[in-house]
Amino acid sequence: MLPVSERRACRVLGQHRSTQRWTLKDDADEQRLTADIIALAKDYGRYGYRRIHALLERAGWQVSLSVVERIWRREGLNVERRAKLTPLAG
Repeated sequence: MLPVSERRACRVLGQHRSTQRWTLKDDADEQRLTADIIALAKDYGRYGYRRIHALLERAGWQVSLSVVERIWRREGLNVERRAKLTPLAG
């Protein structure tokens, strides 16, 4: 530790103090979450990220909707198109 305060050191460096408190999250959890989101998206092709979020909560994940949406967009997932119905011949 330096004999100067965090406030003074950050002012001298021109760095915001909040950057000193930022800690990285465990990447293994996000990788497992991403794998679960992709698996659910494959199983339930017509479900969007909101319904996938509900399924994750039922499965025991405590994750916010914004995190699910961010992973959904990053992985390029989308909702499958509805199949066209053909008229019955009759």
